[in-house]
Amino acid sequence: MSGTDTVDRTPDAEPSRTADSKPARAEATSAERASAAGQAGNLAAGQAGNLAAGQAGNLAAGQAGNPAAEPARKPGGEPARTAPATAADRSPEPGRAPEPGGTPAPVFSVRNLWKVFGHRPDRVPGSDLAELTPEELREKAGCTVAVRDVSFDVRPGEVFVVMGLSGSGKSTLVRCLTRLIEPTSGSIAIDGEDVRSMDKNALRELRRHRAAMVFQHFGLLPHRTVLDNVAYGLEIQGMAKAERRARAAEMVDKVGLAGMEARRPGQLSGGQQQRVGLARALAADPEVLLFDEPFSALDPLIRRDMQEEVVRLHRDEGRTMVFITHDLSEALRIGDRIALMRGGRVVQCGTPEEIVGSPADDYVRDFVQDVPREQVLTVRRAMRPATLGEARGDTGPTVTAGTTVAEAIDVVARDGKPARVLDGDRCVGIVDFKCLLNVVAGLDGPQRGGRLEKAAA
Repeated sequence: MSGTDTVDRTPDAEPSRTADSKPARAEATSAERASAAGQAGNLAAGQAGNLAAGQAGNLAAGQAGNPAAEPARKPGGEPARTAPATAADRSPEPGRAPEPGGTPAPVFSVRNLWKVFGHRPDRVPGSDLAELTPEELREKAGCTVAVRDVSFDVRPGEVFVVMGLSGSGKSTLVRCLTRLIEPTSGSIAIDGEDVRSMDKNALRELRRHRAAMVFQHFGLLPHRTVLDNVAYGLEIQGMAKAERRARAAEMVDKVGLAGMEARRPGQLSGGQQQRVGLARALAADPEVLLFDEPFSALDPLIRRDMQEEVVRLHRDEGRTMVFITHDLSEALRIGDRIALMRGGRVVQCGTPEEIVGSPADDYVRDFVQDVPREQVLTVRRAMRPATLGEARGDTGPTVTAGTTVAEAIDVVARDGKPARVLDGDRCVGIVDFKCLLNVVAGLDGPQRGGRLEKAAA
């Protein structure tokens, strides 16, 4: 996938498709403007734009991508320009209208979403065709289901990770959120607004100011400096030069590239180039960042650095993020919640501890079997009830209920005594060596093949 897949389309039209994508070439300023005229959506959300005419839509579904549409123009032929939205222009997260029960309304709400590629795809959802295997569906109807009846909410301020193997539908799913790929059926809402009913101007606004995308390939303009690459989307929006360069400089510093503003992309490492792409996405201050496997092409050490950068940015800003990955360790490290996909379906959605500790089926269990459980599961899963004397005790080691088993093992090993588990000032349980090692060995519950019951028998 190229660096910044950006398209506009009318609500009722499927995009035209091209067979392959070509990388951007360094051109003169006039060519640059021609490329800019073909950009929409995520370009102005701080993305440097995909200068290629066609993008690969979803490798799993074997689909070609979408050529960028012409942005709206003034009568004189100049591209119409709009001022970038800022956080002040949007309702702040604390002011988000609550749902019944007092919880904030979701940023993204997806219900019964389908994406089917092929001839007359709308006949598949809800019909007998939907029950066929992928092979039978291709043979009988000439269709491929990439996303199958998916529902989830993305909560304000969380990192929601969608993960799965190649062909699971995760990249198609994230592109459906902003209609870079047109869904076949189902509903998508952002802040309660129906995305599927948006016209091309509303979609452009969504992609420019509310949801910015960071792709696996960086899509940097090779003849522009780091600073100008970061500022490029703001330039397309029509922001004044001094203002956009000041904003770009702020983002360059935020992602740890201060002092490299004058370098060209060819003078940067892969990790540094991806930081430029991240800074570009942040420049327009979007409400949601969408990451489509942004670190999968990086070396392991650089990938870990970039994961830490995402964690740091989320900790500092609390921005809502949707993160696509095929790497389980990356999902566990970054995600507040994880949706695990297989064959276009979400087979389990939950916290990292729920995914590892209580897998929904054999597929999920096989997926997580090599995860170091002690680094994911917390002492809530390991603790035993406290006796009256233990609960009233005020000496000895203590841990909080959110402490991982690995951290608790260190505490108990150093002190040589069981540790009280505290929720605030209240003792809610006790962890000792036996409790903790049961978790490490997978003897803490029936989800590990019933070994706890067998051991007890």
